Amino acid sequence: MRKTRTFKIAANVCRLILACTFIVSGFTKVIDPWGTALKVNEYLSIYGLDYLQPGAMVFSIWLCGAELMMGCMLLFKVRIRLISIFAVLSMVFFTLLTLLSATLIPVEDCGCFGEALKLTPWETFVKNVVLLPMAFVVWWRYRPDKIFAFKPLEIVLTCTFFFLAMYLGYYCYIHLPLVDFLPYKVGVNIREAMQAPIVEPGESETVLVYRNRRTGREREFSLEDTEWQDAEKWEWVDTRTTSEVPAVRPLVSEFALRDAEGDATEEVLTMPGRVYMLCVTAFDRLPRSCARRMARLAERAREEGAHVVCLTPDPLYGVTWHEFGTVEVRCYNIDTSTMKTMLRADNGLVVLDDGTITSKKNCRDIRP
Repeated sequence: MRKTRTFKIAANVCRLILACTFIVSGFTKVIDPWGTALKVNEYLSIYGLDYLQPGAMVFSIWLCGAELMMGCMLLFKVRIRLISIFAVLSMVFFTLLTLLSATLIPVEDCGCFGEALKLTPWETFVKNVVLLPMAFVVWWRYRPDKIFAFKPLEIVLTCTFFFLAMYLGYYCYIHLPLVDFLPYKVGVNIREAMQAPIVEPGESETVLVYRNRRTGREREFSLEDTEWQDAEKWEWVDTRTTSEVPAVRPLVSEFALRDAEGDATEEVLTMPGRVYMLCVTAFDRLPRSCARRMARLAERAREEGAHVVCLTPDPLYGVTWHEFGTVEVRCYNIDTSTMKTMLRADNGLVVLDDGTITSKKNCRDIRP
């Protein structure tokens, strides 16, 4: 009797841990379907399934929505026997997948928590190894329950969780992520972030200490500095290795704008006052409704004396100006992945005030 009670308590603890993990993991990914689709495409490319990439967006919304839904059903014990089976199957699948990602087919980040938390493949594998036995415990605890004994309340809750999870993914797809975990979030000064020092977390730094043979003074050199190689001037004293260097990396180090005249990054980021950056993936696929909104915005910006520029991955030949309504806007090239990292949309708007991001909008949300 005592063992049975202890096992039930342990099973409930495992259920709650699994539920919270699935909810957090599903939520952080479903609110960023663009980022999840990019990660899905990466996996499809690695495994030679490129022909499935057109369906990556739909699959990412469904997959993350299903994970969020499964977490909610575990939390509220809805169809617990059936969901426990799905939990075991999903944990077995993702444990094997992350093992492959950490060994035979390595990837930089498994994307299990989207942009909110970055884990290496080995860290993700360890997480899954810990969660997998918990899924088995939950399944064993509710193994005697009937799988297809549907109760009216459970049917209502299942449908509610399903539609809420899927709609959340669809809403963030047609607008922008509800919570922005990206490097280019509102409040970030792009120029300042680009100038932050690059140091990898946990990176070791080697310092060479040499003494000047003539003056007797000691001086520290980095490995990249070749001055210490002058044996007639410098005498080796010590070599120091420091570890656990703080993780400080410029979040937007890859941000770059170009045109026919060369690098235009500094020119745009140092524009005083307000700058409206119209982001267009491809001019020939720009919806008419979106073009009209951008045109009205450009006209309003001209009236208020603000700057307007256009950023696009489309190839530009020469110094290019594009007409948005009655306003000609200077266009600059930007890398596709950089634009998708800055703005999770095909077309939209990023507003800078003295180089700091103050607003981001999907094209359909532009209200001049």
